[in-house]
Amino acid sequence: MNRKGEYGKLVRDRIPQIIREDGAEPVTYIAGPEEYRNRLRDKLGEEVAEFLEADDSTAPEELADVLEVVQALAAVLGVDAGQLEKIREAKASERGGFADRIVWTGNRGSVAGG
Repeated sequence: MNRKGEYGKLVRDRIPQIIREDGAEPVTYIAGPEEYRNRLRDKLGEEVAEFLEADDSTAPEELADVLEVVQALAAVLGVDAGQLEKIREAKASERGGFADRIVWTGNRGSVAGG
């Protein structure tokens, strides 16, 4: 059950076919637009959790799953991969990326005089 109390989970498009090839009959339906958006959000959390639990050997595969869901969410929002990359680049240009490995621990307080 997901956060909205709905049963089932969003799966990749070929999963029902793969289940059939394994000799079982999947029970599926097509989510409407709002349910699809909500289930993608749930799937993002699921995939991020799997990435966080992965070791270095499986992390790239899990990260690719996160990217797949991010791209699907972007499409739902009407943003294609090129637009998403431009948004990312603009934020990186304005605020930087994460390559410098900077960890912020707070600000030094100034003594208030009076």
